[in-house]
Amino acid sequence: MDKETLARRNLNKAQTLHQPSALHSIRGLFLSFLAKAPIPPQRARSNRVLVIRPDHLGDALLMTPALQFVKRERPETELHVICGAWAAELLARFDEVDVVLTLDFPGFQRQGASPTRNPYLQALDSARMLRRIGYDSALIMRPDHWWGAMLAFLAGIRERIGYDNANVAPFLTGRLPHQHEHAVMQNLHLVQFWLGADDDQSGELSLPVDPADIAAMDQLLSDRQIDIAQPIVCIHPGSGMPSKLWQSDKWAKAADQVSQRHNVAIIFTGSSAEKTLIDDIAGRMRAKSCSVAGETSAGQLAALYRRACAVLGPDSGAMHVAAAVQTPTVTLFGPADPLEFAPWGDRRKHAVITSPIACRPCRILDWRDDPLAFHPCVRDISVSQVLEETRRVLGAKSAED
Repeated sequence: MDKETLARRNLNKAQTLHQPSALHSIRGLFLSFLAKAPIPPQRARSNRVLVIRPDHLGDALLMTPALQFVKRERPETELHVICGAWAAELLARFDEVDVVLTLDFPGFQRQGASPTRNPYLQALDSARMLRRIGYDSALIMRPDHWWGAMLAFLAGIRERIGYDNANVAPFLTGRLPHQHEHAVMQNLHLVQFWLGADDDQSGELSLPVDPADIAAMDQLLSDRQIDIAQPIVCIHPGSGMPSKLWQSDKWAKAADQVSQRHNVAIIFTGSSAEKTLIDDIAGRMRAKSCSVAGETSAGQLAALYRRACAVLGPDSGAMHVAAAVQTPTVTLFGPADPLEFAPWGDRRKHAVITSPIACRPCRILDWRDDPLAFHPCVRDISVSQVLEETRRVLGAKSAED
């Protein structure tokens, strides 16, 4: 099948998948009915605001400029963030966040994880917990997160702010139309809408790094015979979905060339589940490399990235961590939309590479049983593209230094 025919096929399939199923339509009717239930509001008044963000690490980081804006505008506000355990460690590092609560949000487990309990019973239990703490306002930061909006409603939080999206809006007291823009700006515009503020600032993303994490990474690199004075480039080849991955042989060729051309050590990062992928790439390389996959906390990963010359990888939370510590990135994008989710910062330092296939971005991360061969948007990216963009961002960093 030629690429034009393939793109038309994929666009048609994506359009079908984006349509609500019969089950989703029934759920929508139930949620509209539930939103009319006479839930008693919380009585106690406080300066506490609950921020609901169920997503994984990258999305949580992209929310932090908005939290900083809230604290600048209303320093007396006590900000509580409820998130998944995967994001808690880094969010707790921000002075603007007073309390981090964790919750195993339904629908946000990685592939292969065990399903959570019934989402409605879980919402009732979680709402009781939130009611005991007491909040004046809730901000539902993910545009389509009906479960979070329902949770705030069941908890009796009087003011509930989110996006005017189906299944979310019925539970809200304040609704902002969802705009197609970068997630950092979406988050900023939501809190500005809530505060009634009018500010044109673009938001700065910056992640505090703990000196203890820097020391731990220096020790780990020393144990691997990596001179801490040697320049390094990190490669994070894993991502949450197979459709986002690049081929191992291409990563090996790119890593060899980057190591040789720029005289840097190559360090692979990732989770324990990504060790097999990294071993496959390293086994194809001629140059020496080092892997710390599964051996770093989120904070230690940030410390490692801060001392790297650049971080390369597919669209994933790791790339946002790198951008948040002001390290240049080269990100390979496929089904997700870089206009919304590219690493945030100066485009001279943060390269986004895409293929020209016409169905991209389809915004379908999980193609279910459809063969991966029909979705080549990342795998069509060439080694030469990655090498050229790596050269460019390294040059921009050298000029800055």
